[in-house]
Amino acid sequence: MKKVLIAPSILSADLLKLEEQVKAVAENGADFIHVDVMDGHFVPNLTFGPNMVAALKRITSLPLDVHLMIEHPEMVIEQYAKAGATYLTVHQEACTHLHRTIQAIKEQGMKAGVSLNPATSLSTVENVMEDIDLLLIMSVNPGFGGQSFIEQSFQKIARAREMILETGKDILLEVDGGINNETAEEVVEQGAQVLVAGSAIFGSNNPVQAMNELKEIASKGIN
Repeated sequence: MKKVLIAPSILSADLLKLEEQVKAVAENGADFIHVDVMDGHFVPNLTFGPNMVAALKRITSLPLDVHLMIEHPEMVIEQYAKAGATYLTVHQEACTHLHRTIQAIKEQGMKAGVSLNPATSLSTVENVMEDIDLLLIMSVNPGFGGQSFIEQSFQKIARAREMILETGKDILLEVDGGINNETAEEVVEQGAQVLVAGSAIFGSNNPVQAMNELKEIASKGIN
């Protein structure tokens, strides 16, 4: 691993200043823009949709990292492709036919990601590892920003890194939940490449400074 990638999550951004805040982080060190899509069913919160992705596409050239925390994600794949998503990540727990959903994402020209909730075993994705571009480990229970990191996630991240290495493929290992200046270095030590951070960045009075400080701290974990 050569460097840590930071994906600021707009879930914690000020929606009245969204364009300003996204442009600021995008032009000063962000690697992805992370979009949390929630439907009020798979998770209790309700957030963004394809229109938000399309709007972001107009203001930044960074990859749009779209995380679907929704039921029946296979129903909206084409909408997010048209909106401009770069990565489309679905939850293993929400997909009855996970392999088929991954293939459908790729057929629409996007990179395919799979996410696991904290209680979901890595064994559930063993048979699709060869097919994905990104594996997202949730280190909090999805649905709300600002939660505390679940300590057992460190071991899971390390095992996920081993599984990726076993494939010999260039699969990104992303971690989302409770990422801040206290957890970032060890998350990277365990093998994470992409860190999703919302409140740690946009909850700051200076999001750009907070983001770059987070990246500097996280980079100490590169081994």
